[in-house]
Amino acid sequence: MAMGMNTHKDTAMTTDMSPGTELSGVRLQRLMTWLSPAFPVGAFSYSHGLESAVEAGMLENREDLSSWVETIVSSGAGRVDAALFRAAYDAVISDDTEGLAWALERGDAMRSTRELGLETLSQGAAFVSAAARHWSSPWVGRLSDIAAETAREIAYPVAVGVTAADHGIAELPALEAYLHAFAANIVSAGVRAIPLGQSDGLHVLAALEPVVVAAAGAALDRPVDDMGSAAIMVDWASAIHETQYSRLFRS
Repeated sequence: MAMGMNTHKDTAMTTDMSPGTELSGVRLQRLMTWLSPAFPVGAFSYSHGLESAVEAGMLENREDLSSWVETIVSSGAGRVDAALFRAAYDAVISDDTEGLAWALERGDAMRSTRELGLETLSQGAAFVSAAARHWSSPWVGRLSDIAAETAREIAYPVAVGVTAADHGIAELPALEAYLHAFAANIVSAGVRAIPLGQSDGLHVLAALEPVVVAAAGAALDRPVDDMGSAAIMVDWASAIHETQYSRLFRS
């Protein structure tokens, strides 16, 4: 699948973009842009099953929300996403097309409910479309080609992992930023659905900082194929949400 060419001057053509350990300058700006709430992936429209948990009376305050999101990041879809991000990132760095196909396949399959699949695959497609219009990325083109050839959809962490690696953004801070954005979106949904105040949301985000750091580090330490979710109540809430009568969110 041919990807649109960048209409702006591509800084990667004049700047050393090989992956390193530092994150600053162009690399930092791009990562911040890609994971900003303003980046057009529609993240605001998903609650990751939280809306049903609120409806069932499981989440009533900021302590409940903090515990709920911590579980998702460390033991739920966040754990799966971190493994997928790493697999996709490492495949680009190693020039491993088969490894990328493996990550693509797992990303398309590793979701426990229909709506959680919709959440990650819709955002993955939107991310690829938006990023390719403004930043040239040969590996995103290859990812899209593999997806077309294998009739697979692109999960969000796979799309971000490939793009980050192709633009020379260091793996650990990129993964930490991805997990932070993932968690922050669920927190935002909780602030709106419970409802809570903005200060409560900030309190939860502050409490999640070590959780995100630990989750990213653990993902890089364990075998890449050691992925899976143990967030049973989150999965239940997502399944219930599919038939919930009144809904604000798509998941």
